[in-house]
Amino acid sequence: MRRCCLILVPSSKKFVSHSSRRTTACFSTIGFDLPDWFRNPDGDASCAGLDDQEDIFVLPTELNPSDEQSQNRNSRPLSIRNAFPASHEDAEFEADVDEVSRILSARFASPEAIVIAMDCYSVRVTGHLVDKILTRFSNDWVAAFGFFMWAGTQGGYCHCADSYDLMVDILGKSKQFDLMWGLINQMVEVGGLVSLMTMTKVMRRLAGASRWTDAIDAFHRMDRFGVVKDTKAMNVLLDTLCKERSVKRARGAFQELRGTIPPDESSFNTLVHGWCKARMLKEALETMEEMNQHGFSPSVVTYTSLLEAYCMEKDFQTVYSLLDEMHKRRCPPNVITYTIVMHALGKAGRTREALDMFDKLKEDGVAPDASFYNSLIYILGRAGRLEDAYSVVEEMHKTGIPSNVTTFNTLISAACDHSQAENALKLLVKMEEQSCKPDIKTYTPLLKLCCKKQWVKTLLFLVCHMFRKDISPDFSTYTLLVSWLCRNGKVAQSCLFLEEMISKGFTPKLETFDLVMKKLEKRNLQIMYKKIHMLRTHITNLRHTNSFQ
Repeated sequence: MRRCCLILVPSSKKFVSHSSRRTTACFSTIGFDLPDWFRNPDGDASCAGLDDQEDIFVLPTELNPSDEQSQNRNSRPLSIRNAFPASHEDAEFEADVDEVSRILSARFASPEAIVIAMDCYSVRVTGHLVDKILTRFSNDWVAAFGFFMWAGTQGGYCHCADSYDLMVDILGKSKQFDLMWGLINQMVEVGGLVSLMTMTKVMRRLAGASRWTDAIDAFHRMDRFGVVKDTKAMNVLLDTLCKERSVKRARGAFQELRGTIPPDESSFNTLVHGWCKARMLKEALETMEEMNQHGFSPSVVTYTSLLEAYCMEKDFQTVYSLLDEMHKRRCPPNVITYTIVMHALGKAGRTREALDMFDKLKEDGVAPDASFYNSLIYILGRAGRLEDAYSVVEEMHKTGIPSNVTTFNTLISAACDHSQAENALKLLVKMEEQSCKPDIKTYTPLLKLCCKKQWVKTLLFLVCHMFRKDISPDFSTYTLLVSWLCRNGKVAQSCLFLEEMISKGFTPKLETFDLVMKKLEKRNLQIMYKKIHMLRTHITNLRHTNSFQ
């Protein structure tokens, strides 16, 4: 979210300037009804551009799944503003974070331009500040790398290995591989900062960009950077290739390396899991035979991979047979096994059988964990049994297992799916109260809800709230915002998100471009039309070029 503070400006239908840096269209929130429990008790201008008259949304803190209409006018607000700092140092840190974020939110042409701009400001650089900013701008490599370069020149500060690793991952995610390798070389020059964690990030990002051969080459080059090529490192490579849809390459790498690097049980389990994910069960069973030949008996991990594959095929007869076989071989299912089977049954609409898994888990003396409970909550929510889902949450807490981000995400999604808008937003308040950090999956159903309800103000608030929580939109979120704003007459704002989406390295679908251009043409907005048309042409040419590489 490059410019949250620019997007959230007072209602108007014209272009306005902000800090003399760029101009942007503003959202008009006039004429949209919001629930009564969205109020502004005392004003909050913490997000630049949001004036004191705009609503800050106050949500009731008591969660009542059976009372969608309940109101509480004395509850505290879900605020964009961070909690009050505990000390003067904390206050200074938050001020520095806000100042740097404001600077980086301008659209700089290059990282070098950011270095020049940052030299005009006085900010105390610490490792905590660097990690905070890199996390916040993790989807904006220009801003992140520019700040990283500038911070490295400040007296009294040196980048640590963790900060380097974070920057390496950001560059890899943005496919800036030349810069990524340059940073790796810098880490070597500084002395001993490259670790297996560093190379894991490198291999994962290369494989994620379908550069599987480069990922394998990165493994072979590890010893040049002081990283040992041992069994653990080989397993990382195998896992990376399997997770990035290249289990056959993983198998080839394994056959090449096992003569010099001894495999372990994890090596074979990784390959079995890769074959199962690719739904190549014949190859998975052959790898299990090979595993036996090397003296490793299939474990609960091996069987769980097989069970997951049959669950994907919805072959539950075989699933039940494998569960029986595991018991006979004295390799009883664990909580992960039961979670996978229960979840698959629930998704297949076999709710009664899914719930029976809870009884079988207890019969085996297996203790449920957070993932198991979250899956159970998902199944109940999907079936519309929200009160039962909340009861499961209470049972979790009684057993000493706190709600985590997946718990909240599952409940929020279920509330949105069943038109319990108020409860969905109350859950976001509850997350904040329990210091549970949301992620992009928290906001996606809420943003869809706002689109469905035509709540523009709420949508804007959530977008800014995401930014303050250091969460960047993903491809589907950007597509949702662009399409919905365009269809609902906010075409200028839709264009802003479309441009930002591209600047973050996402490639919009051509139909997304066409939707926006059609609306621009209808409104005779020729300048904006030409700009979007140029972006569309550039993306089309880029796709055409890549198809021949």
